[in-house]
Amino acid sequence: MNYPNVVMGTFVARDNRFVARCRLVTGEEVVVHVKNTGRGKEVLIEGVSVILQYWDNPKRKTKYDLIAVKKQEQWINIDSQIPNRLAYEGMLDGRIQLPHLQGTIVLLRREVKYGQSKFDFYFETDQGETGFVEVKGMTLENERVGAFPDAPTIRGLKHVNELIQAKKIGYYAAVLFMIQFENVDVATIHRQMQPALADAIKEAQSVGVEVIAYNCQVNQGEIQLLSEVPFDLNAPFNDPNNEKRK
Repeated sequence: MNYPNVVMGTFVARDNRFVARCRLVTGEEVVVHVKNTGRGKEVLIEGVSVILQYWDNPKRKTKYDLIAVKKQEQWINIDSQIPNRLAYEGMLDGRIQLPHLQGTIVLLRREVKYGQSKFDFYFETDQGETGFVEVKGMTLENERVGAFPDAPTIRGLKHVNELIQAKKIGYYAAVLFMIQFENVDVATIHRQMQPALADAIKEAQSVGVEVIAYNCQVNQGEIQLLSEVPFDLNAPFNDPNNEKRK
């Protein structure tokens, strides 16, 4: 995925979930749209380098989108629309392998309703398998451990519980974490942030719901799928935001 019309800048402040202020290399301060409603406190720090995408559209409220933030030596993509796009392409071309799937995906539909939820993907294979895949973007990292979520998610918890029910009646079911950065050794659930989600993932795995993760390479104006990363529900994670408060 390539972003056209990108410019460098530095982060100034976040005014609310959707709006922040950044400073261009020219010194001009601009209002930008934040393409991620997560908290992002560990990366959205005054003075850090950011990548902005410029839009010449008079109908937009802002002329820029905030798409990536530099944390130490690596870029972290924070565009919440990207994980689904990468997952769709990856599942179709085989770069993303769903564990224990016997056939090849021949049908892949987006935004399919099931129960009280709408899952990101429904698929069918040439072996008659049918199933659902729910995709979650992961942007929180510390000590090469990626964690989800960075804020409690009622929607995410509901999705996991619905996947459990789908699995029990015979569908294939999976949670796919798209890690929007490269330098990571293991992915996990941020239990301290949302214990109920960690418990739901544990139950999901016990009934056969697959939980997998893939990382990405992120450069200035570009993000591409890399490889599978181990998911370990019991991996310890130290929230960097807690460390800042000490």
